[in-house]
Amino acid sequence: MEETKKKKHKAGRIILLVILLLIAAFVALICYHSTRNTKEMHAVIAGGLETVGEFEKVTPVDAGNYTDIKMNGIMKFHVDQYEVEDFGNLSVMTTNMVFMQMATFTLTPFEKNAPLCTFDYMYIMGNRKSYAEFYDLAADSEREEYTAVIDSLREMSTRYSDLEDVPYEGNWYDNLLPVFLHKKLPAKEEPRNRELFSDALTTYMTAVSALPQNSPEEVAVQVENTKAYSDGLIEKGGVSTDVFKQALGEETTRDFFDTTFFGTALYADPAQS
Repeated sequence: MEETKKKKHKAGRIILLVILLLIAAFVALICYHSTRNTKEMHAVIAGGLETVGEFEKVTPVDAGNYTDIKMNGIMKFHVDQYEVEDFGNLSVMTTNMVFMQMATFTLTPFEKNAPLCTFDYMYIMGNRKSYAEFYDLAADSEREEYTAVIDSLREMSTRYSDLEDVPYEGNWYDNLLPVFLHKKLPAKEEPRNRELFSDALTTYMTAVSALPQNSPEEVAVQVENTKAYSDGLIEKGGVSTDVFKQALGEETTRDFFDTTFFGTALYADPAQS
């Protein structure tokens, strides 16, 4: 009887040890992916800033209270804002939620008749989801120079047709989205993932930098179009926007979008353009 109790006790300790080892291995795996993904995410951002800087002067802007945004005591977003000379606003937002890292890189043109450009890169353990979207918020989308920009982006997108698409059910702003890439790929294909970002951004900046400067009137139209899209996200919904609204409230989210994320408030006065 005593021997049986000893065997059961020993078996219980072995099971507990195995459970603890499995937990330790799982934690180690999470830490490995988190460290690697964070490093790769920041490398992509650094490359993006360097690329934009090759075309236009990039100057940091103080994002103020929006530099670090805490949500629900769990999520923390770090935001960097820049003025891109002769172009408009650039915002870079990152978050590290251990299981997932995410970077959003948004170029909002006001001084060029060009589409808004945004990248969302998600690093989920050993997988990637990468979004590149170009929104038609230009002052004149019928202009020949503008359609040439869109054509160059469409041509670029064909170079990644071999990558698996993320299923997309559509949204209210689809009529503003002439070109987009929604891709998913494993971490082992990170070089290709980084190539997509670099290629799309370089194609965009090459085409946009060749455009003439907008007039003050065209700047005002583009500010109005961007503001309408930004307000639409708040009023009609968007995946990320809904998260911000729930955590920060509608008015704070609107202020964040206007002053920092899209920067429409910086260009609302045509005299500043």
